[in-house]
Parts: sequence; C-alpha cells; structure tokens
Amino acid sequence: FIIPLLFCIGILLSCKQSTPDMKNPVPVRNYKLAMVQMEVEGGKLEANLARAVDRIREAANSGAQIALLPEVMDLGWTHPSARQLAYEIPGGKTCQVLCKAARDHSIYVCAGMIERDGDNLYNAAVIIDPEGKVILKHRKINELDIAHDLYATGDGLGVVHTPLGTLGLYICADATAHGNTLSNSLAYMGADIILSPSAWAVPPDFDPVATPYGDTWRRVYQPVSSRFGLWVVGVSNVGKIEAGPWKDWDCIGASLVYNANGEEVLQAPYGAKADTILYIDVALKDRPARGTTWNKYWEQQDTAH
Repeated sequence: FIIPLLFCIGILLSCKQSTPDMKNPVPVRNYKLAMVQMEVEGGKLEANLARAVDRIREAANSGAQIALLPEVMDLGWTHPSARQLAYEIPGGKTCQVLCKAARDHSIYVCAGMIERDGDNLYNAAVIIDPEGKVILKHRKINELDIAHDLYATGDGLGVVHTPLGTLGLYICADATAHGNTLSNSLAYMGADIILSPSAWAVPPDFDPVATPYGDTWRRVYQPVSSRFGLWVVGVSNVGKIEAGPWKDWDCIGASLVYNANGEEVLQAPYGAKADTILYIDVALKDRPARGTTWNKYWEQQDTAH
C-alpha cells in the first residue's frame, strides 16, 4: 500500500506544481481592442441591447479580444426610465443579454448599465469574460451632482487579472476625481489598462471649432498613463439626450485612448451621429514597480531626466 500511496501523492504534488496561477495569469502582451462608440437611445432598452449585440458580433468577427461599450448603454445617462427598466447584475435581463453575446462570440465585453439593487439604482459597469461570466463590477463613485437623485454612490474599486493583463474599471467622471485619486488607485492595484465606459455630452450651443472637445479627459488620462506605464481607454456613446437634467444635449463620442507611454493614440470622430467602431492594437508594458517601490522608480526617472 505504501508504494501506491506515495505514487498518488507524487501525482497530486506534480499536478499542484503545474497548475497555473489563476490570480496572476501570464498576460497576452498584444491584442486588438474594439472601441464601440455606439448610439444610445434614451429609454429604448430593446433597441440599445440589439445594437450592442450587433456591435459585439462585429468586433469579434474583426479579431478584437475586448469590446468596450459606453456608459449606461442600456437606457442612456440619467434617463428616468431607469426606475422601471433597470435590472440586477448579473442575473437581470440587460446583463444576461451581454453575457450571452460575450459567450456566443468568445470575446471580453466591458459595458455600462443601470443596476437595480433593492431600492437603489447604480450607474454600474461590468467586465464579462468569453465564457459569459461577470468577472468584475463597478458602481460609479464620482457621479455628477445632477444625477444624485437617480443613482446611489458606489463604494468600491477593483481590478481583475485576466489573460489580457490586469484590467481596471471605472466610469466616465470617476477619472476626474480630485487629484486623480481613482485612476492612481487602480494603477497601484496593478492595472495594465483602465477601461472607462463613458457618456460625454455637450449643450446645444457648443462650438467644437472654437473649443475642440477632449481636454477634460486628456488632463486626467495622460498623467496616469505616463506615470504608471498603463493604457487608458474611454469610450462614449453618441446621440441626443431625450430626457433628464441634460435634455436636448448631445452625446458626441470623441472617445479617447492613451498608451502606456502617456501618448494619445487616437481620438474617435466627434458628433451626435458619429456611431462607429474603432480598433486599437494594445501593447502592454511590463510594470516597472509596485507598492512603495514606485517612489524609488519615480526618483530614478527624475534623476535620469
């Protein structure tokens, strides 16, 4: 009995040693990401979900491994229909439609949606893996004051380790939290790339020639991407805002990407009708530090320059 027992123990130890570290998988260093700058129609859940599924299929067929969709792509930002048409995450209708699309097309999907949790509604976003499982959820923290009567405040921030690197997640104005607090926190957590479903809007009299859109986001994306060597990708929807405090404003796309060198890679087309999918080739950069060693790294960088 001793020999078979030792043999079994040896097999078990061998299996344990060869099991990959699922918390920190070796990432794919280069892959294609789809920026789904889609139209979102206020309160039209079925139309928005159908459009999202179509765009996810198109992204997968074009070789993308992640499809990044806008903020509240189900109902539109601050649309009052959220009180009737918001669902739970992950079991509710909206999330399940996106989970099925991710599973059917073997692609990671990141999207914003309204979450119902008891009496509260949250401006939320999820990352779904290619098996159709929600692997990360975020509730917006730095919400605009005009939305406080509709959305409760999120109370957490996180990253998820995947074969495509460590993905960080926040929503739109979270990026503008004072002192880049939330961006820096995701970077300290080890994010290789921050995904930001967004809904960027302008009033009817906005003149993009006199004031080109995007500097609000450049001012917060560039420092964190440069300082920590990570990517930041913000994708906005397009279309007219039909209800809520910004009624008659236009969501205008102009989605934005910064690479791990702190360089702007592209800005998507601007305008309420600029419905499009753009593709970027992500090239992850090895993280040069973690924890308190960032201070030493930055001192060395300052000395070198």
